[in-house]
Amino acid sequence: MQKSPIIEVRDLKKVYRLGSIDVPALRGVTLDVAEGEFLAVLGPSGSGKSTLFHIVGGMLAPTSGTVRIAGLAMSELSDAQRTEMRKTTIGFVFQRFNLLQTLSAEENIRIAQHIAGTAGRDGGHLEHVIRILGIAHRLRHKPHALSGGEQQRVAIARAIVNKPRILLADEPTGNLDSENSQAVLDTLTALNRELGQTVLMITHNPEAAKYCANRVLQMRDGRIV
Repeated sequence: MQKSPIIEVRDLKKVYRLGSIDVPALRGVTLDVAEGEFLAVLGPSGSGKSTLFHIVGGMLAPTSGTVRIAGLAMSELSDAQRTEMRKTTIGFVFQRFNLLQTLSAEENIRIAQHIAGTAGRDGGHLEHVIRILGIAHRLRHKPHALSGGEQQRVAIARAIVNKPRILLADEPTGNLDSENSQAVLDTLTALNRELGQTVLMITHNPEAAKYCANRVLQMRDGRIV
């Protein structure tokens, strides 16, 4: 029996109201993401891909259409349930690393465990993630002492330390030079291949999309084209 997709998006529309003007950001987007897939959504600025990211992640409500995550309709969840899903089912990686500057790399990662109540119960998962990401020798350093690529890898570790079924990555190499970008893309690819991590990556970079993803979708003017 075929499994349902872990992410199901159906006829998703989003319209922003600017004064008396309606500005459509999404114009009926439909897509599925299978568990264990690495899907890249590629498009220029203003194509609607970041709006799609925020709606799939439960951070923004659509104007119409549906999103199901692991079979659950996001629109039917309470605020508390959506918050719980973001803590346990979905991990987020952003263009900005969003690390706490007063904490070490390891403390930045472990704080996600404390928030989710999983500290001390990961069964060695954190050590496995640290090995895959190649940051074991940098755990005691604070963010200002890390390169951009190292900071992003710490952010990725924090995003997946609680074993979320889905990793959403929004322009994860957008603030990085080519060398650090390559390291981050290699990290995402390794997580997908070694841990079977489902990844949905938003990017404007066609080379990044083709390098990592099993499948690439192109967005333009709020539609999949």
